[in-house]
Amino acid sequence: MNHGATDGAQRYFAPCPRGLEQALAGELAGLGAQHVSAVAGGVAFAGDRAVGYRANLESRLASRILRSLGDGRYRSEQDIYAFVKSIDWPSWFVIEQTLRVDVSAVRSPLKSLEFITLRIKDAICDRFRAERGARPSVDTHSPDVRVQVFLTADAFTVYLDLSGEPLFKRGWRTEAGEAPLRENLAAGLIALSGWQPGTAFLDPMCGSGTIAIEAAQIALAIAPGLQRSFGFERLRDFDAPLWQQLRGAAQERVQRGRREVRIFGSDREGAAVVDARANARRAGVDHALQFEVADVRRRLAPAGSGVIVSNPPYGVRMESRESLEAFYPQLGSALKAQFAGWTVCLISPEMKLPGLLGLKASRRTVLYNGAIECRLFEFRMVAGSMRRQ
Repeated sequence: MNHGATDGAQRYFAPCPRGLEQALAGELAGLGAQHVSAVAGGVAFAGDRAVGYRANLESRLASRILRSLGDGRYRSEQDIYAFVKSIDWPSWFVIEQTLRVDVSAVRSPLKSLEFITLRIKDAICDRFRAERGARPSVDTHSPDVRVQVFLTADAFTVYLDLSGEPLFKRGWRTEAGEAPLRENLAAGLIALSGWQPGTAFLDPMCGSGTIAIEAAQIALAIAPGLQRSFGFERLRDFDAPLWQQLRGAAQERVQRGRREVRIFGSDREGAAVVDARANARRAGVDHALQFEVADVRRRLAPAGSGVIVSNPPYGVRMESRESLEAFYPQLGSALKAQFAGWTVCLISPEMKLPGLLGLKASRRTVLYNGAIECRLFEFRMVAGSMRRQ
């Protein structure tokens, strides 16, 4: 059985949308993480306390940052209970704080995840009762402290959730529109597209503006966590001076000057554009991007070359299969006619999308939008039909 390392070399795990693991590994390495290792569904890494704080503040792709408190092997619920009870929980938080426990498992032989979740809560509370004579309360809705336990066929890891609310909740969204992309998946699409600030960027089916707003925050070097609080701020080992230093450095990096507007969004629904503008204002990027009402099938390119990243309508967002199949050929024709010189990246669960568009994909990346398996299709637009290349 292994308890978490000392603070000098703490072990962390950052879950992310499936398909973004390699991109997240690169991002975390850039933030100073060590021993970075991408696995299915996330990235393991190591670092000091500052790395954990910085990952929460700066990561655009992670869903959460979890700090390992230890791991071990198990044959029964009792093995996990004994290990969890051996952790010095009163050194992490106080009785007055509320608690939530989540368990996830891959190929675990345990018959009931609900039962082991209850046993883990009991272990934490029993440790408090033994040392403090009372136990913390459970709050599944908005807890002060979140504990996550991950089980494989014969091993477990106990994590303290440093994030609190998921990291895709940046703190600026209230208008979500229909079928929104989570912010960290939107940032992942941008990372996979290869777009760099200074190049024109367009989401011509922008909905509530998530993708364009993420691009603008990247261009302006705005850390995605600047507008929110985190779970680690409620832990007993919280280092407030260190956190203020890291936040201050991130705030100083923000490009405050008005840059030439090279980020664009449009949607045929006026209400969506109103929501997008309101979201951009709250995100502090309304001066750095331009939204307009326009139908993608008729709008012109805002520059001679650039990158489109978009989540076109499908299934739940279209009235019928017939209207969907009528829309895509028109979209393909518009992209060929108006966007020569552009790279187009579209995420869709529709595996036949290139055929429906009449375009040849130069790259396909498997991604998951929640539980929905999708592809990010890349099309390099040149004059004339790509069918004949």
